[in-house]
Amino acid sequence: MLLEEKEMVSPSSDRRIFDRFPARFPAKFKDTRDDFGTKVSLQDASAAGVTFATTEHLYRNDSVALEVELPNSHDPLSLKGRVVWVKHLEANMWEAGLEFYRPQLLSLWRLYHLVESNLA
Repeated sequence: MLLEEKEMVSPSSDRRIFDRFPARFPAKFKDTRDDFGTKVSLQDASAAGVTFATTEHLYRNDSVALEVELPNSHDPLSLKGRVVWVKHLEANMWEAGLEFYRPQLLSLWRLYHLVESNLA
């Protein structure tokens, strides 16, 4: 069953506690054999959640575990949460907002540091 627009939480309704920053990194659903970036791509992040694009159709309240491939790291960044909004972009492509079960301050600091050092 597809989400009706009235059921979706708009990604523009901004009630965030933590600032978002652009974080474009390949990701994958945890425990899948797909390569990083094949079906999932991280778009932006904050300590409370992330936005990602995917070819997998997700629904609000789905529980999702992502692994994000970081440059210069052997271990992917593991992020877990629930889908709070979904937006259909085009055929077989969706954008979704993932709210973490708990704020990920230390994990997202790693991500922010990588993004900041690439901008300098």
